[in-house]
Amino acid sequence: MGRVLVWLITAISFLALSHQPAASEPKHAIAMQGEPALPPDYTHFNYVNPDAPKGGSITYCVVGSFDNLNPFILKSLRTTARGMMDTIFGNLVFEPLMQRNADEAFTLYGLLAESADMDPERKSIEFHLNPRAKWSDGQPVTPEDVLFSYDVYTDKGRPPYSDRMARVAKLEKTGDYSVRFTFNDKADREFPLIIALTPIIPKHAFDKETFDRTTLKPVIGSGPYTIAQVQPGQRIVFKRNPDYWGKDVPAKRGFDNYDQITIEYFLNANAKLEAFKKGLCAIDDDSDPVKRERDLDFPAFHKGDVIAETFDTGIPPVVTGFLFNTRLPKFANPVVRRALGMLYDFEWANKNLFGGKYTRTMSYWQNSELSALGHPADDREKALLAPYPGRVPADVMDGTWRPPVTDGSGQDRRVLKAAFDLLKSVGYHVQNGTMLDPEGKPFGFEILTASQDEERLAGIYQRTLEKIGINLTIRSLDGDQIQSRKQRFDFEVLVGSSGFNNSLSPGIEQSGRWSSTAARTEGSFNLAGVADPAVDAAIEAMLRARSKEDYVAAVRVLDRLLISGNYMVPMQYNTQQWIAYWNYLEHPQKTPIFGYQLPTWWRKPN
Repeated sequence: MGRVLVWLITAISFLALSHQPAASEPKHAIAMQGEPALPPDYTHFNYVNPDAPKGGSITYCVVGSFDNLNPFILKSLRTTARGMMDTIFGNLVFEPLMQRNADEAFTLYGLLAESADMDPERKSIEFHLNPRAKWSDGQPVTPEDVLFSYDVYTDKGRPPYSDRMARVAKLEKTGDYSVRFTFNDKADREFPLIIALTPIIPKHAFDKETFDRTTLKPVIGSGPYTIAQVQPGQRIVFKRNPDYWGKDVPAKRGFDNYDQITIEYFLNANAKLEAFKKGLCAIDDDSDPVKRERDLDFPAFHKGDVIAETFDTGIPPVVTGFLFNTRLPKFANPVVRRALGMLYDFEWANKNLFGGKYTRTMSYWQNSELSALGHPADDREKALLAPYPGRVPADVMDGTWRPPVTDGSGQDRRVLKAAFDLLKSVGYHVQNGTMLDPEGKPFGFEILTASQDEERLAGIYQRTLEKIGINLTIRSLDGDQIQSRKQRFDFEVLVGSSGFNNSLSPGIEQSGRWSSTAARTEGSFNLAGVADPAVDAAIEAMLRARSKEDYVAAVRVLDRLLISGNYMVPMQYNTQQWIAYWNYLEHPQKTPIFGYQLPTWWRKPN
């Protein structure tokens, strides 16, 4: 009997264990798709110079102003000082748990957390903090800091940080240097990586009660720099922390090579350019090929003191164009938006403004396998779109759609007639040279611009629209004004983009750009006000996809829906990155797929 009892207990224990999630082991890196490219014993990313000399200073220049040093709050969202946590200049003050490798689609390597333990179903992830991690005041980074960060972001922070705990069932300290996130059914397969990318702030240095107030008082972070000087709206100076804890972490080798980083603010692009010519600014990244050729006609460039260089990338271009606020009745009809989209004369603009060096933007993931262009919808895509009949026209479904090509004259009658016929089909007509809407009211709108370049593009559009009786007014605002209007969705049309950058691994950020929830959330990046159940479903399918085939199908469906929705008039892009810089700077030989990385550059030793 005793042997039988022992056998039964053993069998029951085995069955119980067999139904538990498969055990996982802490890993140095986590990847969205497949396995990390670099092994556990990697020493540095392959696009850095691990022996880059340290020292000297650099000054970056930007257009705009700032009145806040806290990048995690809604107030002053778009007027927070650059560099605090920055995709271009680097995360100088605040850091995430894990660091993204710019030469992989979406893979993260240990930083504040030296390893991560993610279960195969991605229902939980445990981070093991680096025991050496410290704040700039010398205090250790602890699990309590992680818990505090999420608590204060949820109650006092801005989207997307404020939304993340909605997908967390449990957040707990599991050891002296470890925390575990357990997710609920709202979390998708990308979400553990989003958690890993969330910056962490020190509990002892922030007051939750006052967290949502703007501040110009230097804050404490774990990053490689501290704030040395603040001149509100004009200048912020960062100095290297000589005791930075992470300088020998593999994911940070070859980064953060200056002793001092200054970010200067200018009222407009012309003032910024003149400062670059005088040597105040280290780099100029104007992407207009004609303008930059003209701008480089100055002595320092001809003497070789300033270098102009192009870089190839492996990611889709950011989509920039005239963005409609579809919350407004005048832009509610997609047929109207489609007609308006036909009236941007890219061929004329490319020939007369850009020296024929630009390419027309047609897809939100152009030049990648994620694009709908040239790819007929497969069975997976058709199944995703089946509940939403009629959302996608036949030519977008079969991948043959392209925007109209004009004769480059600026007055192609064929295209003008096609756009007019579309408007006529939904009740618009012209009377005494003025386009009238179905209610008989004059149809026109206002475009907000923030620079002379944007004004030029709006002017091209204005001239074409006038030819069919549409009155377009152009209003120029300074950086602060336009950011405030964006935050409140207080505009008709503006020159906007699909995001700060594009990706070979789109994920939860697409919800912030295109979802119905984001359309209703002040301060979100869904400036167009896209609120379509089909778009929401495509994003959800993308986030829950387990196979590459399902993932690609979902992104292509999203691409087809955005193209069909005509939420913006895509303009053009440069197939390469361009930058001019003073010759005291050097950069690594290899360019990663995401393009040049300024935090890996260095100043030549004297």
